[in-house]
Amino acid sequence: MRVLVVPFPWKAHVFNLVPLAWSLRTAGHEVRVACWPDLLEAVTSAGLTAVPVGPGETAQVRTQRDRRQSSDRAAAARRAPQQGLEALFDPRAGRERLGWEQVRRVVEDLVLPQARRSNDSMMEDLIAAARAWRPDLVLWGAKAFAGAVAAEAVGAAHARVLYSVDVYTRMREDFLNARAGRPPGQRPDALRDWLEGWAGRFGVEFSEDLVGGQFTIAPLPGAFRPDARADTLPVQFVPYNGPAVVPGWLAAAPAAPRVLMTFGDSVDDAQARLPLPVERLQQILRAVADVEMELVLALPPDARREVGQVPANTRLVDSVPLAEVLPTCAAVVHHGGTWSFGCALRHGVPQLLISRAFDAPLKFACLQASGAGLAMTPDQADGPAVRAALLRLLGDPALRANAAALGKEMLAMPSPNDLAHTLQDLAAARRAGPVPAGR
Repeated sequence: MRVLVVPFPWKAHVFNLVPLAWSLRTAGHEVRVACWPDLLEAVTSAGLTAVPVGPGETAQVRTQRDRRQSSDRAAAARRAPQQGLEALFDPRAGRERLGWEQVRRVVEDLVLPQARRSNDSMMEDLIAAARAWRPDLVLWGAKAFAGAVAAEAVGAAHARVLYSVDVYTRMREDFLNARAGRPPGQRPDALRDWLEGWAGRFGVEFSEDLVGGQFTIAPLPGAFRPDARADTLPVQFVPYNGPAVVPGWLAAAPAAPRVLMTFGDSVDDAQARLPLPVERLQQILRAVADVEMELVLALPPDARREVGQVPANTRLVDSVPLAEVLPTCAAVVHHGGTWSFGCALRHGVPQLLISRAFDAPLKFACLQASGAGLAMTPDQADGPAVRAALLRLLGDPALRANAAALGKEMLAMPSPNDLAHTLQDLAAARRAGPVPAGR
């Protein structure tokens, strides 16, 4: 069969889809990856076939411009995205749902602007590419809604591929629940209106499949899939970090427990950004200078220069291949990114998350409920707090045992190779004829 892969337009999201794309390739299927032009190298360097769609500018440039032009209301929402949203980040079954004003604010001020920024400019190119090639299956990264529209336009089966905890399904369910209780005429649905507008141009009727896919592929253990949909397909997280070289120092066993601290991608990348100011990072290094450990601190070049001298127990590096370094680690401190988080889970390493990402509170709650790690916001991450957390990660046998159990659970999940066979069967069952071309 033919499989079209549509990542959300950031390099880390391309990496998230590479193992599954290659599993489909090695199972004998044709695979193409439709991406923004600035991601072509990330796709082709992974040995996959790329199809350029969308703008010539980079995702970073477009994001920065749109943020400068965004409304004061949206800017305020970004500054305090979690305010009043505690129920959204509650991992327990039977949680309370968000109210109308809360969930509408999140959708209209956060979700929809990001969705438009990332999808509008590639929608027409993507539908044209899909119509020319006629895929049987479309795999689209979470938030890459254009992939769902393209699939429906050509009658292909399609699945949403998660990269983290599924906060977006929870948000949509809460929105629809709150909307149903509104009086007639007072039930705006901005996300539906946007998707319906695009879908109608290509002869596609709106359905919730355009929001959540016909089914969902989830690469995290059960503890990180609260109230998962019945059609969710679990798959093992398999790390792909892009081109990487094993550093020479990794050949020798560490003289003390090794701790990795990373606040960017696992390979040098201009998208890497620190959740902490450099001065705070220096304070943390001073606070842990006497801890018996080998701290491997991976930083992008600019931050590495600003940090300057580091304590004797710290090795300062520019990048590390996570999948090679983490199996040698007793703990990891990171910013909650997809690869740091997934690799730590896979290798059973206790972790400390320091993150301000929108999905961080739910990820925090799931991690702490599993007893496999600790979490704090960047505002809480000062020297004493990080030192206390590190000492607990290194000294608490329960944390280590729980992290190891999660690693075993992840390795027992279906591999991408296993999932490739399931996807072939599902695509055959879900395929439909192409819709009329529309305008």
